[in-house]
Amino acid sequence: MPPPLPRRPCFRFTLLLLLGWVSPLCAATRPNIVVILADDLGWSDLGAYGGEIETPHLDALAKDGVRFTQFYNTARCCPTRAALLTGLAQHQAGIGHMVANDGIPSYQGFLNDRCVTLAEVLKPAGYTTLMTGKWHVGSAPGQWPLDRGFDRFWGTPSGGGVYFKDTLELRKEVFFVSGAERIEPPADLHVTDTFTDRALDFVDEAVTRTKQPFFLYLAHIAPHWPLQAKPADIAKYAGRYDRGWDAVRARRFARQKEMGLVARDAVLGPRDAGAKAWPDLSESARRDLAHRMEIYAAQVDCIDQNVGRLVAKLKALGQFENTLILFLSDNGCSAEGGPGGFNRGVAGAPIGTGRSYASAGLEWANASNTPFRKFKIDTHEGGISTPLIAHWPAGITGRGELRHQAGHVIDLMPTVVELAGATYPATRHNRPIQPAEGRSFAAALTARPAPVARTLFWEHEGHKAVRRGDWKAVAKGRDTWELYDLGSDRAEGHNLATAQPARTRELATLWQEWATRCGVWEWDDLRKHRQSRTKSPSTP
Repeated sequence: MPPPLPRRPCFRFTLLLLLGWVSPLCAATRPNIVVILADDLGWSDLGAYGGEIETPHLDALAKDGVRFTQFYNTARCCPTRAALLTGLAQHQAGIGHMVANDGIPSYQGFLNDRCVTLAEVLKPAGYTTLMTGKWHVGSAPGQWPLDRGFDRFWGTPSGGGVYFKDTLELRKEVFFVSGAERIEPPADLHVTDTFTDRALDFVDEAVTRTKQPFFLYLAHIAPHWPLQAKPADIAKYAGRYDRGWDAVRARRFARQKEMGLVARDAVLGPRDAGAKAWPDLSESARRDLAHRMEIYAAQVDCIDQNVGRLVAKLKALGQFENTLILFLSDNGCSAEGGPGGFNRGVAGAPIGTGRSYASAGLEWANASNTPFRKFKIDTHEGGISTPLIAHWPAGITGRGELRHQAGHVIDLMPTVVELAGATYPATRHNRPIQPAEGRSFAAALTARPAPVARTLFWEHEGHKAVRRGDWKAVAKGRDTWELYDLGSDRAEGHNLATAQPARTRELATLWQEWATRCGVWEWDDLRKHRQSRTKSPSTP
């Protein structure tokens, strides 16, 4: 069966083009758009970013697309999802922390009415809007994807922490939804596979029935803890991590140099202070921890398998050439559980099964984030750096190239608006919304644009950062600011704050101005506010 003919732009789109309001890049192509978001994936976990985990499908997208080396998220799941979906700082969208409602507009725990989502922008532009996976930007009815512009949804409005159905016995707060109705998940649930199953159904329906371009947001739970994977996927990695995390870090770093992801003269920093040398552990500890990494690798591998399934579906439908696929992670790898990780599932349940509940631990997270410092929640590079692969055969000419300019998840909104010929609105339901904060990276898909200095900001649980050009200041709470020159020290090994106090003060002032504008609270003050609300009998 021949592939379908290219879609004709609607009259409105053609008019915008003639008036010069639509990028020539998207004029002839107007792609389908797929955003795939991994959860807790480290910067170096993919083969295309130096890792040894087998990710052939993502590596193929990288080989025929472009990879960004300095792209950022917000350090945590809910905030990143809010910023990605809205193009705003997470505090501006109402999710300054997680999904608890603190009675403060910037910390209300669900998307507010002063923002629009990618789906709400693309739907009026003629796109069918689809989502499967983890929502986590509003758990109550009325806050779900269909309430924020999506035509179809299958997944969990709440958080993750579940791979198999029997894990719901341990995570009773997690539930699944089809459209706007709570459902019982299938007995053979495996979230990575099942989310993709539903995504394939939605895409097939969009292409064969609606005949419209589609936007798919596929938000995985993997590889977020708990360590749970299919036995065959785990068996594939048996013995691969017996040499320990120091060997993995060194090998990944060497590959990153070969690929040009880091500078040839870069130096790998020491392992995290919380991690012991592998030989210093007992034999039983090494066996346990090597096996944990085998399961983590299996979870990443499963994501890649499902990317392959999606690519095959797009090819079968004749849509692959004109589909922009963006793959990224919501934060750096997680060190939750500390050294050695945690294990708090059903007693006796083997790690990796649905009744187990374990994490890989700080040491392997340190390897996953190679070559960076720190982890999820932190605003050092290990917490906020994400791989970003962009693939679009009909629109990307720089096959296999790297893009070194700094970018942020808030940039997805203006990029998608430009490529789709959409319009970022001034109002939502007749109420004014906030202007998008990001900057389109559409030009970087076809060329190496000249570097443009920009200022980026972060805050999560009191972890603060600001980057202006190559200079980055980092602090926690009201502690003293650190200063790094990322141009020569991306791994943040040399604190220059004492040597350059004026620059440090300048960046700290910029951060405070941003924080005031976006409604950021000091973390200690927010915790005190929460305590006062808990103690007050009138608190709803």
